[in-house]
Amino acid sequence: MGHTLGASGVFGLISALLSLNKGIAIPTINLDDPDPKCDLNYVANKAQPLSRNRTAIVNAFGFGGTNCTAVISKAQ
Repeated sequence: MGHTLGASGVFGLISALLSLNKGIAIPTINLDDPDPKCDLNYVANKAQPLSRNRTAIVNAFGFGGTNCTAVISKAQ
């Protein structure tokens, strides 16, 4: 897609909505050496099923200091 300037935040929101809808966590690609001191599930290189969490946070950072955060949750 390249850099879509103003629409890049929308692409992040769409990918989060699709992730919640399909019940999978989108992987962080090319993460081969995570810091062992930081105990997080990075979802490295391969998608994982979402077990309990049905909430996502999407951060979008624009030019000139424009920032937006959206918290979305799948309805029960």
